[in-house]
Amino acid sequence: MSDAMIAFVNTTFVPVGLMLIMFSMGLTLRLGDFGLVFKDGRAALAGLAAQLLALPLLGLAIGIVFRLPPALALGVFILGICPAGTTSNALTFIARGNVALAVVLTAMSSLVTVFSIPVLLDWGLRHFGLEGTVPALSVGDTMLQLARITVLPVAVGMLVCRFAPNAAERMSGWLRPVAMIVLFGVIAFAVGVSAEMVLANLLSAGPAIWTMNVVAMAAGLGIGRACGVNRRDAMTLAIEVGVQNVTLATFLTLTVLGSLPLAVTQNIYGVAMIVNALLLVRWFRARIAREAA
Repeated sequence: MSDAMIAFVNTTFVPVGLMLIMFSMGLTLRLGDFGLVFKDGRAALAGLAAQLLALPLLGLAIGIVFRLPPALALGVFILGICPAGTTSNALTFIARGNVALAVVLTAMSSLVTVFSIPVLLDWGLRHFGLEGTVPALSVGDTMLQLARITVLPVAVGMLVCRFAPNAAERMSGWLRPVAMIVLFGVIAFAVGVSAEMVLANLLSAGPAIWTMNVVAMAAGLGIGRACGVNRRDAMTLAIEVGVQNVTLATFLTLTVLGSLPLAVTQNIYGVAMIVNALLLVRWFRARIAREAA
C-alpha cells in the first residue's frame, strides 16, 4: 500500500469511522438516559471513577513495572486516558449486562475525556521526554478536534433520536453493524500497516498490554462488587473499564501526534481486549446458565 493511501486512511478513514460510531451511539440516546448516572449512583460513580482516575494511573504503573521504553510507555498511557468505546456496549449486550448503564458510562466518559485528554496528553509528552520526537500539542486545538470527532456526532445522533425517533431506530439498526465493521476495519488496517512493528514489539510490549487489560477488567469487576452492585452491573463495569476506545487512541497517535510507532500499543491492545472480553462474557453467560439450571 502506498504512503499516500496510508496517509488518507489515517487522516480521513479513521476520524470519519470514529464519527460514524459516535453518531450511531447518539441515535440510541435521549437526555433522560443520562439520568441513569444519578439513579444508580453506586454503579455510575464507580464506573466513572475507574475510567477517569484509575485507568490513567494504571497506564503509568504498567509502564514503570514493565520498564517500557518511553514511546511504548506513552502508548500505554494514551490507552489509559481514553474512554470506553462502543465495542463495550455491544459486548455488554452479548453478556446480558446492563446495556443502559454501559451506554451512559460510555457517553459520559467520552464527554469528560474531551477536556481531560488534551491536558493529560500534554503532561504525558513532557513526562516521557518525547517533545523532541512528537510534535508540540496544543490543548485548545486538540479539544476542538476531539469535540468534532466525539461530541458533535453524538449530539447530532441525539437530535435525530429526539425529533425523528422512527428514522433514528431504522438508522441505528443499519448503522450499528456498519459501525462495528468500521471499528474492526480500523484495527485490522492499523495492525496490517504496522505488522512488522507489532511483531517486533510483541514480546517486549505484549505482556504489559495484556496485563493492563486484565487488571483493568478485574478492577472494574472488583470496584463494582465493593460498591455492592449486582453481578450484572459489576460485569458491565468490568467490560466498560477494560474495553477502551482503541479507535480514539489510534486517532490520537496517528492524527494528533502523527506517530505510527506509538500506535503499536493500541494495535496489540485492540486484539487483547476483544479476546479477553469475549472470554469474560463466555464465563459470565456460562455462570448464568448454570444458575438457571
